Amino acid sequence: MQPYRMPGHLLFAIGMIGLGILGLIFGDFALVWQAVPEWVPGRRILAYACGVLMLASGIGLPWPRFSLPASRVLLVYLLLWLLLLRVPQLAIAPLTVVSWSGCGENLVLLAGGFALFTSGRRIAQIFFGLALIPCGLAHFAYAKATAELVPVWLPWHFGWAYFTGAAYIAAGMGVLVGIYARLAATMAAVMMSAFTLLVWIPGVAAEPKSRLQWTALFVSWAIAAAGWVVADSYADTPRLEAGNRGRKTRL
Repeated sequence: MQPYRMPGHLLFAIGMIGLGILGLIFGDFALVWQAVPEWVPGRRILAYACGVLMLASGIGLPWPRFSLPASRVLLVYLLLWLLLLRVPQLAIAPLTVVSWSGCGENLVLLAGGFALFTSGRRIAQIFFGLALIPCGLAHFAYAKATAELVPVWLPWHFGWAYFTGAAYIAAGMGVLVGIYARLAATMAAVMMSAFTLLVWIPGVAAEPKSRLQWTALFVSWAIAAAGWVVADSYADTPRLEAGNRGRKTRL
């Protein structure tokens, strides 16, 4: 179960380092948008511990000597966040889109964690495909909030909200069904990266002292990087490949 190193691997490491630093600076949780309840005993100590873990794992990922243990620790960490925080929220409010989309965002990160390992590629691809669908549905359910994030210099804000939502769903289905799966995963990663570049980097530039903007930037960066790690897992697959009921036709 050896991890492999591709361009997305380094981007994922940078995202984890950024989230770890934020956790240490603010003494709070950055990964899951402050979803840890205030009543949790030793919450601040736990937040610092999580910051150290993400920072150390991110630093270790690119180095051959430390890559394997760092990848394993990070995978377990991301799995625990999903199971302990997002899944209970989904169980409490299963009919709200935000519960599913929040779970989807964490599932993208977990997919990136699995994709770090050659033996975990297929699991990563399935998780990634599943995660993209609720993320896309959220763009329709919360179209107004999504449209408000579109840069002011772009026209048709609601159009972009609906288009990106549909693109997420289409990409998720492509990855799950295996039709142009590599292209679908790559385009999803491109779209996630575009959100980081067009929305959150300008947000930090406009409000460089805002904790919210920095947190949003590195969460978005980590999610996009996880998308690239999954896209990298298709490295042995032709870029334009269609599959139909187990048969593949290369174009």
